Amino acid sequence: MSNSRRSFITKAAVAAAMAPLAPLASFGKPMEDAIEKTSKSSAPSDLKIENVTPAYLPNNRMYIKITTNQGLVGYGEGVDAIPGTYHLVKNFGIRLKGRNPLDVNRIFEDIRKQGIFQGAQAGMYIAVLSAIEIALWDLAGKALGVPVYRLLGGKFRDKIRVYYDTVFYAIRNPPVKEYVDAGKKGVSMGFTAIKYDIDEANDPNKYDRYNWTMSPGELIRMEEQVAAAREAVGPKVDICIDMHGRYDYVTAQAVAQRLEKYNLMWLEEPMPTENVDIYKSLTESTSIPICYGENNYLAYGFRRALEIGAVDIVMPDLQKCGGLGEGQRIANLANLYYKPFSPHMVASFLGCMATCHVCASVPNFMILEWQAYFHTEQKWKDIIKYDGEWVKDGFITVSEKPGIGVDVNEEGVKKYAIPGVPIFE
Repeated sequence: MSNSRRSFITKAAVAAAMAPLAPLASFGKPMEDAIEKTSKSSAPSDLKIENVTPAYLPNNRMYIKITTNQGLVGYGEGVDAIPGTYHLVKNFGIRLKGRNPLDVNRIFEDIRKQGIFQGAQAGMYIAVLSAIEIALWDLAGKALGVPVYRLLGGKFRDKIRVYYDTVFYAIRNPPVKEYVDAGKKGVSMGFTAIKYDIDEANDPNKYDRYNWTMSPGELIRMEEQVAAAREAVGPKVDICIDMHGRYDYVTAQAVAQRLEKYNLMWLEEPMPTENVDIYKSLTESTSIPICYGENNYLAYGFRRALEIGAVDIVMPDLQKCGGLGEGQRIANLANLYYKPFSPHMVASFLGCMATCHVCASVPNFMILEWQAYFHTEQKWKDIIKYDGEWVKDGFITVSEKPGIGVDVNEEGVKKYAIPGVPIFE
């Protein structure tokens, strides 16, 4: 029992002894109610981290659980660059033990600077740190009794617009009809923006899997798919096109030129993002907004691209780019150049809502990614605890609960976890 709770009960007992005797039933109930309403935690300044543990799911997904001396638990999520990082998480946990989780930015900076010679510029180091940082924000919000967006400076909006990602990267050679059906389905569900993938490593028109220049047949196939999608959703629904960085400059130019007539919301990463100078050439050559950055890390990874005007829209993934604080820094950096912030998001609803808090906290938010499989695969509901509606008419309402507002269902995680890997241990 905490000191605050003991103190409360002692004072209540003294007061009861000095007051006129009352029926036991009438005394006991108010006392129980008062105890229930009284904070069971000591002061936030006394909050300390006790343990940091991970759980891993297939397809490069990880949850972080941080426990404290006051019984509060925070959850975070990392994606993509997290395979084989169990011992890295445990190492970070040793560094965090005894620290106050409310010092989110200081802890982030300490771990990042301690790892300058251990890979703290990008990759697995930053992806794991992102998940831990998100869990720290969750803990801070719960300890102080406020939603994360309050800790980020408040909100500009109550609802976050999301686009319906059709997840065609998981379908081999989808026919044009699939583009039509998926678009109509998204619109019928209330979404005002749809994303399609048009890169296809298994396209029979491809001459050489190692040469990133597309064939004429590939270009025809791509345009047919986009044309059918536009006709299916109509002129008032936004369409985003993703190419997953799988082509070269020649192809990117040709695709952009052919697709300009379809009034796209953006063309996403037609080339790898390492060479920002060539992106500048592409961006200057087309009227289609160019979107970029799901595999970039930290605000440093976006600085030069924004400085030279290489991209129109930035799309960091907050579950691997550095977390919520870094995501807000990237958004604020982009805002200096009047560029929209549209985060990439392939995490579960925990990571999604965590990202929503950042999207609410910045003025230049544009739209957030939402996966079609959230509506069809039961596991996404099984691994999360949330008592509200996930998405309605293409918008997510930002949680007003303390912390992120979404928790992990650990029994659900155990059901889908990678066999043989420790689960929150």
